[in-house]
Amino acid sequence: MTDQPAFTVQRGTRASRVALLLLLVAALAVASAPYWAGRDTMRDFTQMASYLLFALMWNLLAGYGGMVSIGQQAFFGIGGYAMLVLANVCGVSPFLAVPLGAAVAVLVALPVSRIAFRLEGGYFAVGTWVIAEVFRLGMANVSALGGGSGTSLTALQGIPRATRESLTLWLALAAVVGGIALLYAFLRARPGLALTAMRDNAVAAASQGVDVRRARLTVYLVAAGGTAFAGALYFLGNLRISPDAAFSVNWTAFGIFIVLIGGIGTLEGPIIGALIFFVLNKFLSDYGTWYLIGLGIVAIAVALYFPQGIWGYVSKRFGLQLFPVGRRVVFTDPGPAHPTSPQASVPGTVVIHGTPQPPSAREVAS
Repeated sequence: MTDQPAFTVQRGTRASRVALLLLLVAALAVASAPYWAGRDTMRDFTQMASYLLFALMWNLLAGYGGMVSIGQQAFFGIGGYAMLVLANVCGVSPFLAVPLGAAVAVLVALPVSRIAFRLEGGYFAVGTWVIAEVFRLGMANVSALGGGSGTSLTALQGIPRATRESLTLWLALAAVVGGIALLYAFLRARPGLALTAMRDNAVAAASQGVDVRRARLTVYLVAAGGTAFAGALYFLGNLRISPDAAFSVNWTAFGIFIVLIGGIGTLEGPIIGALIFFVLNKFLSDYGTWYLIGLGIVAIAVALYFPQGIWGYVSKRFGLQLFPVGRRVVFTDPGPAHPTSPQASVPGTVVIHGTPQPPSAREVAS
């Protein structure tokens, strides 16, 4: 009779269970905001949700998929304009037009991907920017949508302001919760491991049976849809859209800033980065160019002293995992053949504190 292996495979941690409880409490507090918060607070949360969703999608594309794009504002703007056309022209409810706008962006991303995937590395990054500029110039020449000056979302005129603001807040909350949950479930599954392997070495991943092209296309389409949802949500709360605002490269710049200072290749990083960015944007944006210089200084300081981001440093220093996507093998009865360390790597994965090792900010920059 063979002995049973004296170890267990853990997928959660005590910190992750506590974090889940705290997040549920926070979600309930935000959901009840229309009954106790002011209009400015609700508007701030909607904007922060848009920034966070954008950063999550860029992190999925670059931090997990290894595709560094500086043109994700293309889909941000497409989502915004698709929502406006569906609501103003087609008579669709603006709140239903937000997810439909994301679906339109996914359809647009299909032919766009055939162009973008012809490029690699830095050429891919610059190519996505060029694609975004093509969309910006195209929208600026559509007079029916206001041309270069943009137009307003008129479909909300018949909805009371309190109802409109409450529904927008709840939609933003659903987008954040749903986005985090879907990414967490995806990264914990087999496709998530394949995605991490592809990011680290696409040739090696392909040699092990990973369909690299299909994985890249899937991630690209998901990121396009999520980014478009963020854009539609933002302009739903803003009530006005223009090509320069919708397709500005600042969106991708802010998304990269959020991910890099929080921690690229983690789910916790964009959340931490979005909170930091929102605070800086809220209290320092009135200082004009000095505000942008300040953001640059913060990004450089984090890249130099915390190359894996603030959450990356905290996770490595204290072993915390709020969204553990890896596996930990914990030996319950360590013998001479097993080290007393409670962690070991599972065949086929690289485990650092139970989490696949993300790239650093320096690696992304290079």
